[in-house]
Amino acid sequence: MTTVAVLGGGSWGTALAVHLARVGHAVRLWAREPELVADMIARRVNDVFLPGVMLPPSVEPCGAMPDALAGADLVVAVAPSHGSRLVLRAAAPFIERRGTIISATKGLEVDTLMRNSQVIAQEVGGNRPIVVLSGPSFAAEVARQMPTAVSVASCDQAAAERVQAEFRARYFRLYTTDDVVGVEVGAALKNVIAIAAGVVDGLGLGQNALAALITRGLAEISRLAGALGGRRETLAGLAGLGDLVLTCTGSLSRNRHVGIELGRGRSLDEILGGMQMVAEGVKTTGAALELGARHGVELPIAAQMAEVLGGRKDPRVAVEELMLRPQRVESDPR
Repeated sequence: MTTVAVLGGGSWGTALAVHLARVGHAVRLWAREPELVADMIARRVNDVFLPGVMLPPSVEPCGAMPDALAGADLVVAVAPSHGSRLVLRAAAPFIERRGTIISATKGLEVDTLMRNSQVIAQEVGGNRPIVVLSGPSFAAEVARQMPTAVSVASCDQAAAERVQAEFRARYFRLYTTDDVVGVEVGAALKNVIAIAAGVVDGLGLGQNALAALITRGLAEISRLAGALGGRRETLAGLAGLGDLVLTCTGSLSRNRHVGIELGRGRSLDEILGGMQMVAEGVKTTGAALELGARHGVELPIAAQMAEVLGGRKDPRVAVEELMLRPQRVESDPR
């Protein structure tokens, strides 16, 4: 039996803990909030972030980092991008030397523009292998054993294959790749495009507009990933196109929800104030634009969403300005 520590008691962390327990592992689920940990211990359910899904007996909720990490062969880091560094810094002294670290966070660190695997490497150090898990995967569906396929990316092929084997289930399929950059850029920027897709839906602009937005969004993500050293073919796979389509069209998408409500005229503060969980795309938008500027990559959809999120532009005007940009050859790399 493999011992796994899951660092993050949100919906995705809880879903992964439930999944890993079901496939036969001993799981410690660490959460920051003492009251949440106490409630999960008492009631065996995370009613705040994943209601209706019972925790298997082999999931042990923990509030103390040393207890969660003691003897853990696999460490799954699932904190939101804005809190990931502090969680990893607290965890670093207790991670086993032989431990493999799996990043399941989708976003960019705003201050440094780092991908989460880079944050992990900086904070944890040593020669521990780092694997990125990403792809089209709503937490609630994984927790309910609905068919899901994702990517696992690492420069360490053996580590990627180990995660592929340890996470595999009849309803959960994993494909390995060594393109860590492509997988993480796809995971982060699809949330930005999903906000734009929600705006299109909120404004009632139709399916033609939505299809165009998703397609051009994929081109935008691919340009940035390529500039950072990722491969365009990765963005045509699960961690790119797959996750983008799900997040832009799925009813469970938090980022799409933000866009829909913006399109309906609500303010960002009002929308976020009514949400229990994090919409990563809100913070990622500005970071993506900074990263694009650093590498000379134009990100027109992200630029318009930054204006909308900042309250500087009406959503309808933003869409109109995207439509009125100079027309180009479709394969134009700009």
